[in-house]
Amino acid sequence: MKTLQDILYGVSIEAIVGATTIPVKGVVFDSRNVKIDFVYVAQKGVQVDGHDFISHAISNGAKVIVCEFIPAECVAGVAYVKVENSSKTLGVLASNFYDNPSRKLTLVGVTGTNGKTTIASLLYALFSSEGYACGLLSTVKIIYGTNQFENLHTTPDAISINKHLHAMVESGVTHCFMEVSSHGIAQNRIEGLHFYVGIFSNLTHDHLDYHGDFKNYRDIKKQFFDSLPKTAFALTNVDDKNGTYMLQNTVAKKYTYAIKQHADFKAQILECQFSGMLLKIQSQEVWTSLIGAFNAQNLLAVYAVSSLLELPSLSILKRISELKSVNGRFQTLQTPNKVTVVVDYAHTPDALENVLQTIATIRTRNETLITVIGCGGNRDQEKRPLMAKAAVNFSDKVIFTSDNPRNEDPAVIISDMMKGVPAEHYKKTLKVTLREEAIAMAGQLAKEGDIVLIAGKGHETYQEINGERFPFSDMDIAKEIFLKPY
Repeated sequence: MKTLQDILYGVSIEAIVGATTIPVKGVVFDSRNVKIDFVYVAQKGVQVDGHDFISHAISNGAKVIVCEFIPAECVAGVAYVKVENSSKTLGVLASNFYDNPSRKLTLVGVTGTNGKTTIASLLYALFSSEGYACGLLSTVKIIYGTNQFENLHTTPDAISINKHLHAMVESGVTHCFMEVSSHGIAQNRIEGLHFYVGIFSNLTHDHLDYHGDFKNYRDIKKQFFDSLPKTAFALTNVDDKNGTYMLQNTVAKKYTYAIKQHADFKAQILECQFSGMLLKIQSQEVWTSLIGAFNAQNLLAVYAVSSLLELPSLSILKRISELKSVNGRFQTLQTPNKVTVVVDYAHTPDALENVLQTIATIRTRNETLITVIGCGGNRDQEKRPLMAKAAVNFSDKVIFTSDNPRNEDPAVIISDMMKGVPAEHYKKTLKVTLREEAIAMAGQLAKEGDIVLIAGKGHETYQEINGERFPFSDMDIAKEIFLKPY
């Protein structure tokens, strides 16, 4: 059994009250989860201060308290460890408690506004098909071996991450592909992890409700690369104007990828249609069922990482040709009356514009493009009119509806979106608050050969309304409505 001394390795300690030989059976940051001989880490949160629950943690059996200030009265038999930042310390403690699992496998982290899930999931699929034992920590799910878990956060808390990584190591996993969100970086959830590869996909308007402004959002992402060790690879998309900035201060080995710019890894789109596209990657052609310039960049990142991890080029290209689109990412449905339905997770202005531009490059203009779109409640309000503007600029008809309204009135969210619609586009818009009814409306409007884009929720299997999650899948609803005999 580990002792407190064992898990304090690498922790910057300001003071200790009590013995460091105390046995440790677990580490938690929620006093309700404390058991006998557990370490309780008191964190200062946005809404709750964990220091207020130290007494509760001790009454539940905590023998070690990690905190930013030691209580005036200490309980006998309990050790108190004072640190400058409890959240950062939590990651180090969790890594030590679980035997630093990130150092025992090849951990690949993907950050950026868009593309994280696709890149991580495609890498997982590619390396798995090459015979490697792989793990995936993504927005969609957590997978290793026969284990699959739902994931409530893009980047889980530090304890959950290390617990899963430890289980991966125990089950023989050699490579893990992980999404690294800006929230995860800002809240120190990746502290103590040892990444072998860091990937930057792109940076666009998102999460400014949390980060305050774009500069803070950008600099939080950069912290991930600043923390990479010399032994790591740092791969960045230099088609994005922030790509070079991300690697300014990293000591990792730097590599670039791009479609438009000069880069270490290059790709070109030779042909694009709804069935897939023909790419030239590093002067070699490959057909993929994935669609769009954004997916060309995602696949190029996959190729680059696979190459840096020493897979043969021909093997990589063969596997890329076999990869399928990630659930809810430009997922298409062909209907009996030849309507093409596209379901995509696009929930930022840039992502939505990318999807619509991809459709624009494929369509003939003899058909109607109908877009169903909403914005999430209790999230970045600034992007709502930007989303609406992108939708009306590229679509023939737009149906504004609910996404995950959470605790906001959907009508208010739609009203915020309408502020971004130029007067000349009013006539092409409809407002249908209930999302299922909006998709049904698109089904009624669509004629033979038309295209319907249902954007915003993608892979999600729920709709969040007033604190509750109700079963809801855009693709399932689309199948019910559109897959009817013509």
